[in-house]
Amino acid sequence: MPLNTAQSLAWSLARTLMTLIVLVRTDKGYVVMPSQEYDGNPDQVVREYDPWG
Repeated sequence: MPLNTAQSLAWSLARTLMTLIVLVRTDKGYVVMPSQEYDGNPDQVVREYDPWG
């Protein structure tokens, strides 16, 4: 997934689910998921989206 698309999706999910969402860089592009589900390398996290912040 391209970065711009991933950023839009991350913010939308954070606001819809009202939970912290992380944007993660992988070898194949970017992935968006709730932060509590991510158990990978913290250095791969590009940004966190906090709906309350």
